[in-house]
Amino acid sequence: MDKVKEVLKKNTMLVALIIVTVIFSIGTGGKLLYPRNVAILIGQNSYVVILAVGMLMCILTGGNIDLSVGSIVALIGAIAGTLIVNMNVNIWVSIIVCLLIGILIGVWQGFWIAYIRIPAFIVTLAGMLIWRGVALIVLNGLTINPFPENYLKLFNSNIPDIFSGSINITALLIGAISCIIYIALQVIKRINAIKKGYEPEKVSMLAAKSIVFSVVIMVLAYTLAKHEGVPTILIILLAVVLIYSYFTNKTVPGRYIYAMGGNEKAAKLSGINTNKVLFFTYVNMAFLSAVAALVCVARFNSAAPTAGQNYEMDAIGSCFIGGASAYGGIGKVSGVVIGAIFMGVLNNGMSIMGVDTNIQKVVKGLVLLAAVAFDVISKSRKK
Repeated sequence: MDKVKEVLKKNTMLVALIIVTVIFSIGTGGKLLYPRNVAILIGQNSYVVILAVGMLMCILTGGNIDLSVGSIVALIGAIAGTLIVNMNVNIWVSIIVCLLIGILIGVWQGFWIAYIRIPAFIVTLAGMLIWRGVALIVLNGLTINPFPENYLKLFNSNIPDIFSGSINITALLIGAISCIIYIALQVIKRINAIKKGYEPEKVSMLAAKSIVFSVVIMVLAYTLAKHEGVPTILIILLAVVLIYSYFTNKTVPGRYIYAMGGNEKAAKLSGINTNKVLFFTYVNMAFLSAVAALVCVARFNSAAPTAGQNYEMDAIGSCFIGGASAYGGIGKVSGVVIGAIFMGVLNNGMSIMGVDTNIQKVVKGLVLLAAVAFDVISKSRKK
């Protein structure tokens, strides 16, 4: 019983996500989990996952946030539209230019935050105004569309089925391979723990986790197989999540971010260049904002002056709902993904049920407040 309580405590938001999904599935008469709606859910929340991963790293440094990400999305989208649609520049050259501009924006903001030590809130608030203004200048207040088909296919297509049939077999194979890789990694992790003399995870717990994960993945794969297969954007999201999960958990620079968030003064005294760490997190945030912009313009098939509005709120909300601490030093990429899916299920579920938009905002605000309050209360009890 104690083990069950411990597992539930560690996976509170995952349990909450399952409960909310079940509630909205019942409330919508099962429409929430229709294959088409699941595919839409993935597409609609792709930018949230990308931005939230970057935002997590900012928050980890000590509760810092980036308010400029929505405006950066608008600006990079405007530049992409100008290059690809108006000037007919090669799409790969345009993508590289957009990513480089995103990095330069991060360098600008990171310099003021990390080396001049102007509070991140002020610098990114200024950035929110500056980059939105520049986006309006680039677009001249107009919307650029449509984008060429070869660009849209990079983000909006599905992995083609190598078999022919009424259901996409390739999607099921991708799901099965994902399950095998996950189980293999868990087994390797347990073997390494034994070799190093650590207490390994119990076989029963490992088996339970593997079964649950495999069931969820195969249900998702089957659902997508009944629609049009695995979206390419899902592969991009998986790549982002896996790369940043590895970076934060297995690399020295990634652990530096957690160390700085835990206690910056102690991290500095131990030899960590905290200025460099802080600088990197904001350059990385701007880079991921550029990636999100490229995804968004492909999804909406346009670059608009109003693009990216409130995107920073979605990213911040996903981080805190996913278990990131408001004080920094605590949070996982996997938790952020759960937070983003949670927000997506809330949005889609309430939209399908016809809930008023204003009420949706109230609900999301209350959920965010509850997540942060849970974090603060839990810390105060430990003290």
